[in-house]
Amino acid sequence: MKRFNYKAKDRETGKVVKGSIQAENEQTAGKLLVEQGYIPDSVVEEGENSIFAKSQKRVTTKDRIMFTRQLATLIGAGLPLSASLRTVAEQTESKGMKGIAEEIITSVESGKSLYEAFSAHPEVFNGVYLALIQAGETSGTLDLALKRLADQEEKDAAMMSKIKGALVYPAIILVVVIAVLIFMMVAVVPQVENLYNDMGKELPGLTKFLVDMTHFFGDFWWLILIVIGAAGGGIYSFLKTPAGHRTMDTFKIKVPIFGGLFRKLYVSRFARTAEMMLATGVPMLDSITIAIEAVNNTVVEAEYSKSLEAIKSGKGLSEALTGLEYMLPLVPQMAGIGEESGKIDEMLGKAAQVYENELDNQINNISTMIEPVLMVVMAGVIGIVIGGTLLPIYSLVNSVSA
Repeated sequence: MKRFNYKAKDRETGKVVKGSIQAENEQTAGKLLVEQGYIPDSVVEEGENSIFAKSQKRVTTKDRIMFTRQLATLIGAGLPLSASLRTVAEQTESKGMKGIAEEIITSVESGKSLYEAFSAHPEVFNGVYLALIQAGETSGTLDLALKRLADQEEKDAAMMSKIKGALVYPAIILVVVIAVLIFMMVAVVPQVENLYNDMGKELPGLTKFLVDMTHFFGDFWWLILIVIGAAGGGIYSFLKTPAGHRTMDTFKIKVPIFGGLFRKLYVSRFARTAEMMLATGVPMLDSITIAIEAVNNTVVEAEYSKSLEAIKSGKGLSEALTGLEYMLPLVPQMAGIGEESGKIDEMLGKAAQVYENELDNQINNISTMIEPVLMVVMAGVIGIVIGGTLLPIYSLVNSVSA
């Protein structure tokens, strides 16, 4: 299937509209537009391989959340599915999301189910999304399923944003320290060296070390850039491999301070997804399978997958989850309460909420703790550089005065 950008006039309102549509060829695209109530003015094949075209097709998490929430609202208000999709497509400002919405409309109007239409875009809609769409269609609660999806994606995006935000401040401090070091070593250290050479005096040990470092970086800056570039490229290529992916996932759950955050993030993501699946009517085994995939960490997923065999053998969810290495104890405990009360989904949701609240508090605490530590580190590094440049000058001044 090819993609065509079109400009057409609405047959009823006379309004000029622009968009994109998927079809076998230009003639088929024109026929589809006519069937949809448009009078085509121009239909041009999109340049699929151009960088601009690829950037236009990019769909962000925010785009997907807005699309999902608007669709849930319109369907919940009683608007027919096709009309709801078309309204959302017209309202969205994302060209990538608009194009995908147009393709979904074409698929739905050709007789496919919404699940089948969404399944054609796995790069945008993951397994959790598709499973909830399918369950919502089957049970007649599509608007509720879409609302749950939008709520969950908003929570997940907010949590990841907070974790990334906690890392921004250290990164800024690191950049400042490096900038100060470069300035001192380029502009100040050579002046101190020249001053000592003119007076025929020997440099102090710390200053000599800084001078040697300045000469090394000045003479071999090109080699340093090559090494950094090669190392960065090698690491990037390695992380794209299954082994590299697993290494990074292991690092996330083992790294000091942030490892605990990631573990709680994965547990809350698992519990929240399982809650959504079960509440929508998805069978237990399928719900847990999809919840494991939603974790998005290969190491944790492999550990959680051990519970599937236990569930298949007839064990309860609480027993299946007990003893898993990266499973925090509250989840199996709440699952056990849910099994007794017949409200497993509700109890899993409460467990997820507990860990989400803990994550919020821990992220705030880490941000507060990191600031003074970084200030001390920055002061220490800059102090060493200043000590190696200014103190020798004072020493020279004192010796000349004497």
